[in-house]
Amino acid sequence: MSTKTRSFPGAGAIRETGRLYALGLDVVRSTFKRPFQFRELVQQFWFIASVSILPTALVSIPFGAVIALHLGSLTTQIGAQSFTGAASVLAIIQQASPVVTALLIAGAGGSAMCADLGSRTIREEIDAMEVLGVSPVQRLIVPRVLAAMAVAVFLNGLVSVVGVLGGYVFNVIMQDGTPGAYLASFSALAQLPDLWISELKALLFGFVAGIVAAYRGLNPKAGPKGVGDAVNQSVVITFLLLFLMNLVLSSLYLQLVPPKGM
Repeated sequence: MSTKTRSFPGAGAIRETGRLYALGLDVVRSTFKRPFQFRELVQQFWFIASVSILPTALVSIPFGAVIALHLGSLTTQIGAQSFTGAASVLAIIQQASPVVTALLIAGAGGSAMCADLGSRTIREEIDAMEVLGVSPVQRLIVPRVLAAMAVAVFLNGLVSVVGVLGGYVFNVIMQDGTPGAYLASFSALAQLPDLWISELKALLFGFVAGIVAAYRGLNPKAGPKGVGDAVNQSVVITFLLLFLMNLVLSSLYLQLVPPKGM
């Protein structure tokens, strides 16, 4: 009498999540092993930065403008126009800057990373490395993940500066705001931990984007179409995880760090 093992509907998703988590732990553990692939790290850093800097700068301008325009209109309605600058800076630095950076890292750098690893996988280069005793995680994935994290931190600073400048220009020119009041209000609500949480978000978002891209690149379906599907899946999964992580980190920050003046 034969028995069939039935798996519940979410078993596949749980297995994929466990493998993704295991790959993240392998990357963290392999980061401290020698030899460290410094040359590969520099090459990947330059590649990800080259494909992400210009799109990130261009996207950050309308983000800063939209936030400044909406907050300027809202503060004018409630009679708090002098706090437009501080509110815009908080919104850009805490929320918009790390999210925009992560989306560009995942969409530009992560997709290229996934396509590269996926093509290596279907050509059986990854299997050949394992046969030769070379760890693909240490040789290929660790430099790419660290490069994505480093680029995310630097781009986060770029988005913050460009977004704040764009919000300043649009508030002063289009909403007849006062330049002195816009700049003077920075110290009213903003504080140094706002910058630290922004950089921490960017660092973690870069790590997640790199891990997801590497995982999907190492596990594509057969053929070129499988690589294309893996790239699409990596971008979508990264977007979902980033928004969830942003919600959790923002909630923890608001609970642990009191607002300035309280």
